[in-house]
Amino acid sequence: MAGDSATKIKAYAVPAVLFSLSMLYQLVLLPRAFPPSHYDVLGLKTYCSMEEVKEAYENLESKWNSGLEIPTTTEFIKIRYAYELLTNPIWKRNYDVFGINEQDHVLEKLSQQYAGEKFSNIALPLLRTVASDTGDDAFNVITSKEFQSMFQDSKPWLLQVYSYGSNQSAQFANSWKRIAALLNGVANIGMVELGEVQVAAYLSERKPMGRFFFRNGLPSVVAFPSGCKTSDCLIRFEGELSVDAVIDWFAMAVLKLPRIFYYSKESLGPRFLAKSSPHKVKVIFFSKTGERATPAIRQAARDYWNYATFACVLWREEEFSVWWNTFGVESAPAVVFLKDPGLKPLVYHGSVNDSWFLDVLEQNKQQELPQLRSLTSEELGCDARGYSRAGRDTLTWYCAILAGRLGPELDSMRETMRRVQETLSKSSELKAASEDEHSITAAVALKSKRLTLSWLDGETQKNYCFFYLNIESSYETCGPRRVPTDVPRLFIIRYERNATEDTFKVDKKAKSIWEFHQQEVDPAAQLSVTYNGSAEVSRIIQWMSNIIEDGDSRKLPFYVSTILFLLRNFGKAYIYAYSLFQFFMSTFLIINLWFGANSTPTGNLLSTFIINIYGSIQKFLASNISVVYVMFRRGEFSCLAHSTISERVTVASLCL
Repeated sequence: MAGDSATKIKAYAVPAVLFSLSMLYQLVLLPRAFPPSHYDVLGLKTYCSMEEVKEAYENLESKWNSGLEIPTTTEFIKIRYAYELLTNPIWKRNYDVFGINEQDHVLEKLSQQYAGEKFSNIALPLLRTVASDTGDDAFNVITSKEFQSMFQDSKPWLLQVYSYGSNQSAQFANSWKRIAALLNGVANIGMVELGEVQVAAYLSERKPMGRFFFRNGLPSVVAFPSGCKTSDCLIRFEGELSVDAVIDWFAMAVLKLPRIFYYSKESLGPRFLAKSSPHKVKVIFFSKTGERATPAIRQAARDYWNYATFACVLWREEEFSVWWNTFGVESAPAVVFLKDPGLKPLVYHGSVNDSWFLDVLEQNKQQELPQLRSLTSEELGCDARGYSRAGRDTLTWYCAILAGRLGPELDSMRETMRRVQETLSKSSELKAASEDEHSITAAVALKSKRLTLSWLDGETQKNYCFFYLNIESSYETCGPRRVPTDVPRLFIIRYERNATEDTFKVDKKAKSIWEFHQQEVDPAAQLSVTYNGSAEVSRIIQWMSNIIEDGDSRKLPFYVSTILFLLRNFGKAYIYAYSLFQFFMSTFLIINLWFGANSTPTGNLLSTFIINIYGSIQKFLASNISVVYVMFRRGEFSCLAHSTISERVTVASLCL
């Protein structure tokens, strides 16, 4: 019997010890791990009324005055702090509902300040009451009713949870005004006062015991991204409350906008200018404060990513000479636009207004001599899929393209073509640059937007380059660099839209120029001519004018892109066969003339018959070979001096 009792005691001993330890932890150790509440300091129950708080404090005060109890300095500060906190309606509400006690640092500060002194020497009151500046109606203070319908707008929301009695909210008021101004037009701005308990609780976090709280106190900043309508997808700001930090967080985390980095004078060249795409305009912001770019500018950086790249530079007075000599910047703030090689930078001094900047960026998004790319081909009017820049009614237009690999040779020729464009744009300079009045044709075409000047990267855009420069030496211009010398080449493409094919529709939209050429038909026919003259501006202008005059005066049959490829493969063979035919016929005529004196009537009749056949064949070929010649001629500028069809056919083999 005794053995059974001992066995039972041993069986229950371990659970009993564990139970005792758990009770000790919950009743003794756990409460001591948390500081007593301000209600505990006054000996009151949690959430009691302000009248009870005042009554409890008056009882303690009467004991102090009567000398029955004399509190220590630290005890008095804690009691007085609790009394002032819980008798202020706003502070008591914030503390009861959200546990906000933002002035608790005063306890330790005053305890150290009045250490060793009598409690009667402590200056009262301990806490300062500061009314928060809500900015009147500018910040769109949201109530519970308005909160339910505010997500009808597609823009994201940025909300600040604040309190009228919060000192930190009052200090953040001016920063919030600045944030609201920077986000104007980009996002909706609102404020929620803790008095709107239902909305504030919805925006707060919850402790394991279910109590609402704001992890970093007040003010608390939260954001609802576009399309987010519940607290499950809201984003909380956890960083330091400053204009720059909040704006940067909202731009990246909520708007998903790129960050525009700062560069020093040492890193701007190798890390930004050297690594930026050659076709993009470089936009550089100079700032004295070092603040990050506004969301509006970041949004512009994202929207214009295909045209421009952005950087920031912190202005230092000791670096004035560097920036003045490099870009012509004399002070900050300033914005610099770097466009074509050799072109003077565009510099704008003064503060940047978002709407003004967007207008300037739109005007300067392209280089003076833009690069021809798949993205810009239709915009520039250099695509058989599209239309002329002059409008849809224009049936014939031209695109002069400079092709070459990136390097000093291409940069030099790009500068030449830019001067050609400038000269064509100014009639007075045009008359001085060229004695040939026919050169005016190119100026008129450029002004009427029937002529576009552009360039392309022969190495990166090798397929396009080889397609139009189908010559034996095209490797000097197109594709990977194989020889030390690069030879940029200029050519013109003549586009002619078939007026009878306006209703034509492509079943599947092509993703690139090459996929489009695989379609059955092109809306516009393309003829290409290469320039082999000098790099003089006047010669180039004269050449372009003659090409335009020749193209406008000649009505050529409309063809599709598949014929374009066939003609490329067939054109030379066609002309070589014709040249061989001419050789044999010329030999026959010479022999016939040499032996003509001794010829028989039958021989004369045969000779006459052959000569008539030769004339008919020559006439037929001469009337049909001009299309092949115009498309594929690769000769010198002098080839265009021939005016008649027969003369063109005669020199066609040389031009090819």
